[in-house]
Amino acid sequence: MNRRSALARGFCSLVALVGMAGWAGGLEPAASAQPIKVGHFASMTGKEATFGQSTDNGIRLALKEINEAGGLNGRPIELITYDDKGESKEAGNAVTRLITSDKVVAVLGEVASSLSLAGGAVCEQNKVPMISPSSTNARVTAGKKYVFRVCFIDTFQAAAIATFTREHLGLTRAAILYDQTQAYSKGLRDDFTKSFKKLGGEIVADQAYNGGDTDFSAQLTTIRAANPEIIFVPGYYTEGGNIAIQARKLGITAPLIGGDGWDSSQLAAIGKDAIEGSYYSNHSSPDQPNMKDFVEKYQREYGATPDALGGLGYDAMMVLFDAMKRAKSLNGPDLAEAIAQTKDFKGVTGNITIDKNHNAQKGVVIVQIKNGQPVFVAEVDPSKSDKK
Repeated sequence: MNRRSALARGFCSLVALVGMAGWAGGLEPAASAQPIKVGHFASMTGKEATFGQSTDNGIRLALKEINEAGGLNGRPIELITYDDKGESKEAGNAVTRLITSDKVVAVLGEVASSLSLAGGAVCEQNKVPMISPSSTNARVTAGKKYVFRVCFIDTFQAAAIATFTREHLGLTRAAILYDQTQAYSKGLRDDFTKSFKKLGGEIVADQAYNGGDTDFSAQLTTIRAANPEIIFVPGYYTEGGNIAIQARKLGITAPLIGGDGWDSSQLAAIGKDAIEGSYYSNHSSPDQPNMKDFVEKYQREYGATPDALGGLGYDAMMVLFDAMKRAKSLNGPDLAEAIAQTKDFKGVTGNITIDKNHNAQKGVVIVQIKNGQPVFVAEVDPSKSDKK
């Protein structure tokens, strides 16, 4: 064997060894330094823009920490966010583009359940895992193999609101004003009604509006005549603030209580004094001790206090990354299997275990608006209700 042949064979052996090393962790040698793409679809503009913006901030804060720590086996994670403008058709189009054009390995989103249903259908069809940070309608994950969430579901949330109203506030007469165009709002209304009645409460008025409405005087006049002790408004913060203003103008003094769709700094900006003293359920509160470190990191990065959606965006990305580290590969079925096996993950919004229905097992926090800020009041577990 001549010297040139020996050198050539030695070089080939070295290449083979490097190739074997490159395959460790499921990474192809040629792709070992290429970014891993993750998609996010959100309402970055539109009337619920703070939902998407807060969630995107949380996701990007998590990504910053992940990439500064070396990414996944040296590969950085790249986030591609598309604005769905709060519209179902745009949500479906955004997810299609993320999967077919951008070749993302997973998708994060949405906040609004109606939009998660649209995007989730595309992910399911293409066998690409999707994690919703905060869509709470039960149908989002029902019967799905590739769709997950890191938040509680509306059945649990509505039961917690009913339990808080009956047992913590001691109230028995509730009125409801809900958005009949939203799966989220209708679901909460239905589940609250069942739970509240089961606890001995009475629904004295049940009124509906259409998302985007600005005049609620007719519905509120009917509610006023029923003399409720509290009004449940399971919509978004945009309507919640305006409903509070119009209720006070009509002389209604009963407190309002909403769901997690109220979680926005704009709630108090819109509702001002009219929303003071009202309550809403949420995934976390910025004044909870377990949120302290995250709140400080978020404030340093963005100069603002995060709402729960920022924390849920952060948790969704961290749960996904944890699954990516454990998965056999980044192919859809393998990654989905790893997400499904998530157990007792310590998130900033609480410990997260994904159950057999792909929902997170977590508690419900109730906050009250005081001086324009949400203040922690209670953590409610309806399964432990005294009147169950």
